[in-house]
Amino acid sequence: MTASATTAPPALRPEPAAPAPARRRGRFGVHLFLGAVSLAFLAPLLLAVYASLRPYEETARYGYFSFPRRLSFDYYRQAFTDSGMSKYFLNSLLIAVPGVLLTLFLASFVAFAVSRLRIRGGIILLMVFTAGNLLPQQVIVTPLYALFNRIPLPYWMSDSLTMYDSLWAVIAVQTAFQLGFCVFVLANFMRTLPQEILEAAIVDGAGVWTQFWRVTLPLCRPALAALGTLQFTWMYNDFLWGLVFLSDGDKLPVTSALNNLRGEFFTDYNLLAAGSVLVALPTVLVFLLLQRHFIAGLTLGASKG
Repeated sequence: MTASATTAPPALRPEPAAPAPARRRGRFGVHLFLGAVSLAFLAPLLLAVYASLRPYEETARYGYFSFPRRLSFDYYRQAFTDSGMSKYFLNSLLIAVPGVLLTLFLASFVAFAVSRLRIRGGIILLMVFTAGNLLPQQVIVTPLYALFNRIPLPYWMSDSLTMYDSLWAVIAVQTAFQLGFCVFVLANFMRTLPQEILEAAIVDGAGVWTQFWRVTLPLCRPALAALGTLQFTWMYNDFLWGLVFLSDGDKLPVTSALNNLRGEFFTDYNLLAAGSVLVALPTVLVFLLLQRHFIAGLTLGASKG
């Protein structure tokens, strides 16, 4: 046999992998960039925490970026007691918790109808809900103010006997404005669920309610957790609607309690920083409790084709 007959064609060889030092350098650069971005976002919060632990006289004399002479939690106790923050915390929870639950409940209904039942005009309905997020909130403040003053409520629901100056007004507005975003996210999430699961449920005799409540909704837990975290943060931190629709100072949300820490002629910004940190604690706690589901809801589907 000749040499040409016995020589096999060269096999396709994979490209050589990048050297390990080069990969480590690239990974170190990515981590360095992410660390710098994270520090830039955390810098205002860290500065507020740092200022809240120092006396105002010290920062006024040496500056906010000076080395501390004395650190204490006195400002936190003073901020909590002087502003009456406990009742404002309760008001914010009475607005945010029902608002989040009602928003997710209604949005899941609409998203299921649009994405899984294939109703006629579902795309147009989804576009209408999404377009509602594009409407500036300030545009409808005056019409809503006039409307809520004309909607009667029984005495056990509102002291003013109208929807104005009641927590129901704030909950209704928060739910209406956040509903479009939740419908958009849940509808797109439900479209990624395998259709075979619903088909198997239908074969087993499941009705529409069973398909929604016992089949689809449990699979949407990561998306619901992510949306719940975001919605709670947005509703809890809102300041506009409570200020517009609540005239009784005892019903205002906790964001308005910070205004009680401002003096008429002088404002202790270290005390204000301590109050701001206290106000932010519930949202941080909610994120820590739902962190695993929140990250799963954001990253689910990232590796799909």
